[in-house]
Amino acid sequence: KMSNLVQNPRPVVRKFLSRPQHEGFGATVRRTIGRFEMKYFDPFLVLDEFSVSAPAGFPDHPHRGFETVTYMLQGGLRHEDFDGRQGTIEAGDLQWMTAGKGIVHSEMPASEGTQKGLQLWINLSSKYKMVEPRYQEMKGENILEASDEKVRVRIVAGEAMGVKSPIYTRTPTMFLDITILPGGQFRQPIPTSWNSFVYVLEGEGVFGHSRSSPFSAHHILLLGAGDGVEAWNRHSKPLRFVLVGGRPLGEPVVQYGPFVMNSQEEIDQAIEDFEECKNGFENARHWKSESAI
Repeated sequence: KMSNLVQNPRPVVRKFLSRPQHEGFGATVRRTIGRFEMKYFDPFLVLDEFSVSAPAGFPDHPHRGFETVTYMLQGGLRHEDFDGRQGTIEAGDLQWMTAGKGIVHSEMPASEGTQKGLQLWINLSSKYKMVEPRYQEMKGENILEASDEKVRVRIVAGEAMGVKSPIYTRTPTMFLDITILPGGQFRQPIPTSWNSFVYVLEGEGVFGHSRSSPFSAHHILLLGAGDGVEAWNRHSKPLRFVLVGGRPLGEPVVQYGPFVMNSQEEIDQAIEDFEECKNGFENARHWKSESAI
């Protein structure tokens, strides 16, 4: 019933295994997008699969000019920001944060043991870089799902199998968490103008063409031109991966750590605004997260 949706499956054009590196305070991340091999995959700036255990974490730090999408896989992260927002993102939960003109926040382990998740940074178009910050948060039980015999899809953003996520994406984006049982196969349309990739979380899967070799966990696969993706699980264990796609912005990108703008002048301004607590960073002057106190 799904075969007519994808006429021209996208091939895997680049692939690499994410290797652990240190970020934040004692945290380990497997970074794929945002490393020297692949600085930017328009509109995606960073993809991290993170792993943190207390007391490690991501203490107080700023952002401007993009969105951070945090999707928890195990454990929980406690989130606090300089506007007094706080809460815990637990396994299966989503936080879609539009930093816009400025946010300072901390993300620290919420419990004992290892907390794991994905964090994706999505660039914002020049016209949205200085918008007011906003959050879209969703508990795991409220994320919509679709399934058939051997496939289950959690629709974090975008649409799959006729089910549409309520998450609003300023940069049009699809984010699907897909599990395929052994012997299963899945097809998903992707707008032809978008960039898209697969990140394998568990098991191993075949993507693009049925004769391709399988890829295992921690691999990112950049997909080439086409109108969708095809995936097969020929392994004895379930395959779990995220499929992410987005409409490219086609704008210049100048990045300085947690600030991502269109020009060096705007970066200089962001640094000055943060240092002088102005133009969106006013509340940074007297704020420290509870974890930092």
